[in-house]
Formats: sequence, structure tokens, C-alpha cells
Amino acid sequence: MQFSEFFHDVMITVHANIRDLREKQAFADPEEQSYLEGRLFSYQEILEIFRMSAKETGIEPKKLGL
Repeated sequence: MQFSEFFHDVMITVHANIRDLREKQAFADPEEQSYLEGRLFSYQEILEIFRMSAKETGIEPKKLGL
């Protein structure tokens, strides 16, 4: 149960950070755009790693908020 709560908290944080970065993109200058795109790419890579690991271990990614 403790791991489940931990993972759920991590997923909420990752999704919130992605949402925040996308909102910032709307008002960012070109230099900031590149930085924000890089951060978004990193978060999306993290989510993809979690998805692949979940599938490999037989866990449905959507059940984990992926």
C-alpha cells in the first residue's frame, strides 16, 4: 500500500509539472521555448519508461495513471 501511494503521488506530480510547462509555453519567448520543450521531452520520456516497465511486468499502464 505504501508503494502505491508513493507512485500515485509521483504520477500526480509528473502530470502537474507537464501541465505547468505547457501553460508556460503559451507565454514564453523563443529562448524559453527551447528550454521548456526540453523539459517536456524529459517528462514524456519518464512516462514512457513507466509505461514500458508496466507492460513488461503485466500491469495495465492506465491503472497506474499512465
